[in-house]
Amino acid sequence: MEKAPCCAHCHRTNCRGLFKGDDKESGVCIVNGFKSFSHPHPRVRWAAINVIGQLSINLGPHLQVKYHHLVLLALAGAMDDFQNARVQAHAASAVLRFTVNCTADILIPYLDGIVSKLFVLLQGGKLMVQERALTALTSVVESSEEKFEKYYDVVIPYLKAILLNANDKSNRLLRAKAMECISLVGMLVGKAKFSDDAKQVMDVLMSLQQSQLDADDPTASYMIQAWGRLCRCLGQDFLPYMGFVMPPLLQSAQLKPDVSITSTDSDAEFDEDDDSIETITLGDKRIGIKTSEGFFPWIDQVASTLVPLLAFDFSEEVRDAAATTMPELLSSAKLAIEKGQSQGRDAAYLKQLSDYIIPNLVEAVHKEPEVEICASMLDALNKCIQVSGPYLDEKQVRSIVDEIKQVIMASSSRKHERAERAKEEDFDAEERELLKEENEQEEELFDRIGDCLGTLIKTFRAFFLPFFDDLSSYLTPMFGKDKTSEERRTAIWIFVDVAEHCRESALKYYVSFLPFLLEACNDECSDVRQAAVYGVGVCAEFGGSVFKPLVGEALSRLNAVITHPNARDSDNVMAYDSAVSALRKICQFHRDSINAAQVVPAWLSCLPIKADLIESKVVHDLLCSMVERSDRELIGQNNQYIPKIIVIFAEILCAGNDLAT
Repeated sequence: MEKAPCCAHCHRTNCRGLFKGDDKESGVCIVNGFKSFSHPHPRVRWAAINVIGQLSINLGPHLQVKYHHLVLLALAGAMDDFQNARVQAHAASAVLRFTVNCTADILIPYLDGIVSKLFVLLQGGKLMVQERALTALTSVVESSEEKFEKYYDVVIPYLKAILLNANDKSNRLLRAKAMECISLVGMLVGKAKFSDDAKQVMDVLMSLQQSQLDADDPTASYMIQAWGRLCRCLGQDFLPYMGFVMPPLLQSAQLKPDVSITSTDSDAEFDEDDDSIETITLGDKRIGIKTSEGFFPWIDQVASTLVPLLAFDFSEEVRDAAATTMPELLSSAKLAIEKGQSQGRDAAYLKQLSDYIIPNLVEAVHKEPEVEICASMLDALNKCIQVSGPYLDEKQVRSIVDEIKQVIMASSSRKHERAERAKEEDFDAEERELLKEENEQEEELFDRIGDCLGTLIKTFRAFFLPFFDDLSSYLTPMFGKDKTSEERRTAIWIFVDVAEHCRESALKYYVSFLPFLLEACNDECSDVRQAAVYGVGVCAEFGGSVFKPLVGEALSRLNAVITHPNARDSDNVMAYDSAVSALRKICQFHRDSINAAQVVPAWLSCLPIKADLIESKVVHDLLCSMVERSDRELIGQNNQYIPKIIVIFAEILCAGNDLAT
């Protein structure tokens, strides 16, 4: 028997971290795989497809960007291997793996060919081939986005036929896959296009749900996911089905995990292509509740079911899904109360629900071992505070702040550990790639820390300052040059939020934090620069006499940002716009401290700003006000700047409503 093609890189590193732009070694793996697609032996062809499928996962999305023309054409040809069903099925699985990391713009030129090939397999192949083809088609639907709509009238009738007629035990997975694909297509094309088919699909799903499904029938889990997508598609039109859908959904969420454990040296293996093996999930990896007052009757049951799952040890996906649902529960309750559809309950109920959810979410953050899930939980916590923040008491705010301090300390500890790992003798490219991923997760974590504290500051304003005092010893070191750009940026935004929302009460912090802010205006990272120059503008607006002695240095720092040769490059333009906006505030609030005849025309020469659409409206509104009152320095001696102003107005008007109110 001939050997399948092997890839030394795959065996050594599982291909992670090898693909870097024009990396020649990774190209060897891919090219060797393509050569074997035309091998006379089907096992060799199968193995070649397997290599490409694995590379599509491990090197995605770089492989998709660089080799899409080779991969998709090769897989399309492999799907024509009607003498070897296993090769066809594996080619369909490889299409799935490729399209998972594929953007719509890459996929669109090949869409007609891929969809037609999969549709042929779906109609006439063996059951195994049909199942794989339908799974691949579902992935193509997701990746091609709205461009798939043109295939709707061909695909949906056939999928509905499978849903209605695939009733044999052997066809259960095929029927479940059809259910998945139909619901994804419906969600993609929207209610207007899907509504004619929606009722028939819903009737079939309800009939299946009422039937006695076997314990091992995949229909039940796929149906839960389909209900969620159909809810998103139909919106308020889904409300009549809620009483039917929610009981089994809640029952599924309350199931105890069925965990199978095998030792690493046992003979038991999992078939990667066996669709009957599924990870523990809640719905489509999460129970998605579309915020609606119509959901109110189910809030208590869902909360009592999902809050305990914040500590679900067996699956990080379940913990993530449960956390994601918490702010949606609070939003649904708040919306129902505001619209008078809360069955007589008032704001006291929202506080009661908040008192149940938020402490448990904080405790979940404390216990969460995965950085990525911890960041997701902080994001959920931030959204919860946005909804019910005013109902938090001092003890609850204290617990949130204390937990954020613990998260900062844990992150610092992990950073030190990564630095030590980088010094080890066996530190290689794979380990470097892993460290890069971990660093990116830490950046996301600090983003979420900043969001949480920012929301608390906006909610409680000056009442939050005692907590800010407690946090200062954790925030000040984050300005250090040895810290990551994300840490510096987060620290800046937290202080800026204090300055913006606490105003006079925040003036006492200027002496400590403004020097950091001014220095960061010229940071090498554009995101840090943007945060810093925006902060200078805030301090100029609200700092009054405390800011006045620093006007000269602030002008110098802003000028360095604005006049930099690459200031308007895509990476720098947001910082540029924020600097122009900050210069506007100095002109507006500290006119007596500047040479207005020089600074105001300099500001005018920077207009219009076009990247930051929020700041542009504010800046251009001030320009209009200054023109209306015939601002002397703006108009200039002998009206010399009027032509420039007219040109600016023309540019703003040409942008429609983007740059002006």
